[in-house]
Amino acid sequence: MHIPAILAVPLVAGAVSAAVGGPGSQIIEQAARAANAENIVPGNYIVEFEDGHDGSEFYNAIAANASKKMDLNFKLFRGASIQFHAPDETSTVDATAQLQALPAVKRMWPVRQYRIPEHTRHWVANLSSDDDHARRAAADDTLSTHVMTQVTQLRAKGITGKGVRVAVVDTGVDYLHPALGGCFGPGCLVSFGYDLVGDAYTGTNKPVPSGNPPMDCNGHGTHVSGILAAQGGSNSFGVTGAAPGVELGMFRVFGCEGNVNDDVLIAAFNRAYEAGADVITSSVGGSSGWSDEAWAVATSRIVANGVPCTLSAGNDGSSGQFYASAAADGLGVVSVASVDNAVSPTLFSKATFAVKSAASPVANTSFGYTAGSPANWSSVTLPLWADTYNTSTETDLCEALPAKNSTNDLSGYIVLARRGTCLFTIKAQNAARRGAKYVLLYNNEPGTLQVDVSSVPGIVGMAMVTADQGAAWIAALARNETVLVAMTDPLTAPKGLNNANNTVSGGFVSSFSSWGPTFDLNVKPQFAAPGGQILSTFPRSQGAYAVLSGTSMACPLVAGIYALLIEARPDLRNNPQALQSLLSSTAQPNLYNDGTSRPRPSLLAPVPQQGAGLVQVYDAAYATTLLSESSLSFNDTDHHAPLRNFTITNHGHTSVVYTLSNIGAATSYTFLAGTDIQPAHFPLTLQVADSPASLSFSTSDQATASGDGTTVTIPAGQRRVVTVSATPPAGLDPARLPVYSGYIAINGSDGSGLSLPYLGVVGSMRSLTVLDAVQTYLGKVPAASGNSTNSTAVPGLGARRVPANTLFVLPVRLTPGQKNLTDAQQAALQLLANANHTASLVQTNLNFVMGSPLIRADLVPIKLCSSPTTPAPALQDILGYKTLGSIQSFPVQWMSRDPFNATWDGSMTDGTYAPPGLYKIVFHALHIFGDPKQPSDYDIVETDPFRIKYLEAPSTTSPAGKAVPKMMRRQTAECP
Repeated sequence: MHIPAILAVPLVAGAVSAAVGGPGSQIIEQAARAANAENIVPGNYIVEFEDGHDGSEFYNAIAANASKKMDLNFKLFRGASIQFHAPDETSTVDATAQLQALPAVKRMWPVRQYRIPEHTRHWVANLSSDDDHARRAAADDTLSTHVMTQVTQLRAKGITGKGVRVAVVDTGVDYLHPALGGCFGPGCLVSFGYDLVGDAYTGTNKPVPSGNPPMDCNGHGTHVSGILAAQGGSNSFGVTGAAPGVELGMFRVFGCEGNVNDDVLIAAFNRAYEAGADVITSSVGGSSGWSDEAWAVATSRIVANGVPCTLSAGNDGSSGQFYASAAADGLGVVSVASVDNAVSPTLFSKATFAVKSAASPVANTSFGYTAGSPANWSSVTLPLWADTYNTSTETDLCEALPAKNSTNDLSGYIVLARRGTCLFTIKAQNAARRGAKYVLLYNNEPGTLQVDVSSVPGIVGMAMVTADQGAAWIAALARNETVLVAMTDPLTAPKGLNNANNTVSGGFVSSFSSWGPTFDLNVKPQFAAPGGQILSTFPRSQGAYAVLSGTSMACPLVAGIYALLIEARPDLRNNPQALQSLLSSTAQPNLYNDGTSRPRPSLLAPVPQQGAGLVQVYDAAYATTLLSESSLSFNDTDHHAPLRNFTITNHGHTSVVYTLSNIGAATSYTFLAGTDIQPAHFPLTLQVADSPASLSFSTSDQATASGDGTTVTIPAGQRRVVTVSATPPAGLDPARLPVYSGYIAINGSDGSGLSLPYLGVVGSMRSLTVLDAVQTYLGKVPAASGNSTNSTAVPGLGARRVPANTLFVLPVRLTPGQKNLTDAQQAALQLLANANHTASLVQTNLNFVMGSPLIRADLVPIKLCSSPTTPAPALQDILGYKTLGSIQSFPVQWMSRDPFNATWDGSMTDGTYAPPGLYKIVFHALHIFGDPKQPSDYDIVETDPFRIKYLEAPSTTSPAGKAVPKMMRRQTAECP
């Protein structure tokens, strides 16, 4: 986005195993920040029409330069997505400005792209080989995730979500899965939905609805669906959804590979709304933080019309604060954070071992293992060998072993090593260096996971066992006993399911869960649910069951909880605000865990990390006290809200005395200490402080405000307005942008206990540096043969910085006047022109430390190569600079806190090319809450001077043998 990753979102294809063995890495494998950046699709726009306009005037206006890509004709959103015919040559910015001035146009946005949801895959089952051990799990109807969220208590009362229609927007669903009903359509569990895109859709081509039910060829959507609604009596692993009584809908927005554009997402959400969904949920997204993007606006509108929408908060916890995900950042939209499961579900294949010693007879003992890759374990019976007997070492097999010789050859052993912290591939390489072919790792965290070392030559078998099993074997080896292991083929071995207690991180906020708030300081996330290590359904072709981790897994659980709550409180069916407030006020705030398994017993986790806390649906279903708000924001220092109000309503049958108090949470710093503005990353550098704000409370029947211990008496059926005054904590460094937060505790004399989360910022959002001047620069990349598209937005680190006065020889580009050549002739000519690979592109590299609502990149001439036949172009005055105007790919709106780069071939947004010459590019990044007309409200970065000229066409004859028009034969200019 630049390329926003989808969460679960978000917001990308999941890894099969963690790549490293460090703490928490089995919970989620973090992609680079770059993988979660947004991608603006060049030349593609979403248009919303004004009420009363049918769009005909608009379509007439675009006929010459653009065409309709997707019809978005819905009750709550009337418009279309369009695509300019040649986004790199057409005046897209000028054209969109003209189009937005049309009476028919309400608003326009660039199309953004999101990746297939990201998750970590811990293991995948083999449906055909479940054994009795696994089947016994089916008798246990108390899944840990349901116990943690009180789902089991509602289910015990027969509440299953009956009569509630829940729509999922995802990769599709394997509706033929036995646990998901085995069919599609009326009378089936998956009773409605639509495939909007077809198998071949990648985000770069046109979506083609298949006309078939929305089958899943990825796996993510099937896993999500099982968390929500799996039928517990129909599977071997005891998997049951939170709300198995719902009518489930699936709206497929991903093909088998690739990404999705937000015009498709807007269509899917509106289709779900018009299909009568009572709840819409999606584990898709990408880094954003702005509620004004098209998808967020469309989703917020659905919420405003009575349908709750739950979206995953994102899997970018390592990126720190202000990393809210689209469209979870929409107003009224529920952003769902993740906590780790209280247990670590592990599928294991059964094998046996025997310990040989002089003191005891040989006896075969059963154990379980999780096969990795490769997994050629059939008929392998070998003794164990370990390099160290230290079961607490973090570096087992991380250092190279002595080279193999006749006395230390490990080919006749299975190498046993602790998981530790180094890369799994390093361990495998070191074992293979001594001739080993088989490796068994034992974990240093709860459970096991699938480990992929298939890239390591010589290793033919990899697997993992639990920490306890590994420790027992090490103890035997330390006693000079022989441990003989008889492995089994994991494809045919009997299976078991073990739920090991997660004593390390169970119940705490997952380290991968993304932090809020939004850039305009709306509270995100709203609350949390279990998302770390979740067992659910998977496509039958991929094993039928799997354990995955991500906020993608927490989000559908909350959607199911909404369904339960709607059945329990049918009067709130079309009241998203009341439902959200109930779940927020009854949620359980968690202690702060710094991501290294060290909870702070006296400090609650910050609201920007956990929202209101872990949802407790039983308490929400039977609460008789309702709050009007789900959270409060006191803004930043510049815009500090001295007073905030909320209403307490007593729906009980007796008068209740409520006692109000302030419970502070950890204050979290956005930036590192020091002069350079660098974001703090969790958990390595994000620091917290025990510095709560001070609150005072008053009501309409009180003369003065008071602090903790304030009471308010509310008779049955009545309400009172509470006014809250916040004094931000003193002694904090505003340059580091600390976010203070906490909870207003509301304890009733009837035994009720509610809380209301709040947050605020010490410091000025408007004065923040948003663009890192040191890391904003130009690079050079080769032009692709036959394709020199200038507006390719690429996330992440860009090309290496070039020195001042670097010469860029830009590729031959065709202009709108060359339409007399066919597309094939144009492409062939470009191929010839660039065949010698001398052409290059300018790459603009921008590093954002905070989001920006507007980014400009204007070309400022230092010396132009003009002549009597080629006069110098007219200059424009833009924010105090004399420029040729904006280069292609810019301006960009609603930039997230991500690196961004785009390539440039010399074309401008007015359809012309900059003449050869000496230039600099001036970047303007608008501050949060800034005035776009005020130069002082921008960060301004000027690049080093650089020179451009253009590659000359190779001949005056086109590849088809026709004369090439003179205007096509662009001359290279030597004056730079």
